[in-house]
Amino acid sequence: MVAASTVGRVPDFPLVDLTPAVVTTLGGALSATLGVLVGGAVARRSQERHWLRDRQLQAYQELFSQYARFMMTLRRAHLDRRGENVEWADWSVALTSASLVAPLPVARAIDGFGRAVAVFLKAHGAHDPATDPLTEQELTEASRPAAVAHLELLNAIRRSMGRSLEEVPFYLGGTLGGHPEGAGDRA
Repeated sequence: MVAASTVGRVPDFPLVDLTPAVVTTLGGALSATLGVLVGGAVARRSQERHWLRDRQLQAYQELFSQYARFMMTLRRAHLDRRGENVEWADWSVALTSASLVAPLPVARAIDGFGRAVAVFLKAHGAHDPATDPLTEQELTEASRPAAVAHLELLNAIRRSMGRSLEEVPFYLGGTLGGHPEGAGDRA
């Protein structure tokens, strides 16, 4: 039987303040949760940057490939006095695709490049390669704006890729014609 003196009495063992333990446990859980969330966001952002950079490089490569392809085709058509067949839809898709993934400075350079290529296409369109071809000098002069814009676009892309890539001071490919723009020291 329980003695009457123990009823309603608090036991004699010491009470422990659980507040610091609860706060520490909750703080640790909150920190771990925040760490997981922040880590996931950083990892996702890094993956998105890598994905975008890969898409940019693919789009730029395709743009330059289409440009070189049709410039060489049109140039050869005039020099060989024959007809040509260019898939203009491929050029349009390459131009648009590159613009979709490009940062604004590169997108502006792509726009300038497209407008400069139009100068060459206008000159080409005014002559039938089989019956009224442009001379090599006329082809070179007509493609000069595209050559300059090509170099500007190339360097805008290089700048967008990071500081470790220096600007290229000389013209690289795109046509079979010679262009003195930037043709200084290539070392």
